[in-house]
Amino acid sequence: MKEIILGTTYTLSTTVTEDKLACNMKSGSLPVFATPAMAALMEETSAAALSIFLEEGETSVGTALDLKHTAATPLGMTVTATAEIIEIDRRRVTFQVTVRDEKEEIGSACHDRFVVNAEKFLAKANAKK
Repeated sequence: MKEIILGTTYTLSTTVTEDKLACNMKSGSLPVFATPAMAALMEETSAAALSIFLEEGETSVGTALDLKHTAATPLGMTVTATAEIIEIDRRRVTFQVTVRDEKEEIGSACHDRFVVNAEKFLAKANAKK
């Protein structure tokens, strides 16, 4: 693992499509951006921010996500997540993530990821079979 730089940010955007609606993800009954879709975007953005510091064979896994979904976003609107590295403790990296639609902030989270050796991690997981 290369030296991780505190304050590093990364931004990703997505469009609210049918498959990302609460009514279709079974996380609610309304046709608005689903909380699980927001969680996935937050993790994807954080993982991408961390990936530039990883060596060959390393990856990161999410271990905690304290998420608040504060406003609804309708079908067709663009949502944008920005993840910032706010704490580093050896292999644990903590992010502050904010998500906005085209009008306002719609959510935020504190998210932890751990840097792991992909092969060893998968071997341990597969040993459960």
